[in-house]
Amino acid sequence: MAALVWLVAGVLLVAAEVTSGELVLLMLGLAAVGTAGVAALGAPLWLDAVVFAALSGGLVFLARPVVKRRLMRETAEGLEPRTNVDALIGKSARVESTVDAHDGRVRIDGDVWSARSFDETQVLDVGQTVMVMEISGAVAVVWAEP
Repeated sequence: MAALVWLVAGVLLVAAEVTSGELVLLMLGLAAVGTAGVAALGAPLWLDAVVFAALSGGLVFLARPVVKRRLMRETAEGLEPRTNVDALIGKSARVESTVDAHDGRVRIDGDVWSARSFDETQVLDVGQTVMVMEISGAVAVVWAEP
């Protein structure tokens, strides 16, 4: 029964995260789901509480800052969500037609983009995996991944 309570609490906390956007409720919800697993194994209530405290503390104070940095970009005004083309920087892409310093095509998250190589000496072949370094207008500037 305790496992079900932890599971329901976890799902409710994760769902409530939609309204806050600060990732705290998400981390607490994940900790509750993890605790539900421990409770399902028959752990006593005091151990459930210790596991929840450890998981929630670790997720909130260790994982949350990392996730937040990954989802946000730094501006002069502070941190802002990465949206639109900013969210594409750092993503992997697959070369669809040969990319050189002037022209080419890559597929990023299912969409085909015009592309050029970041390094003017690189010629990237079809099927090669590349990393998006920047977006310049409607052109993805890419670099060959090792």
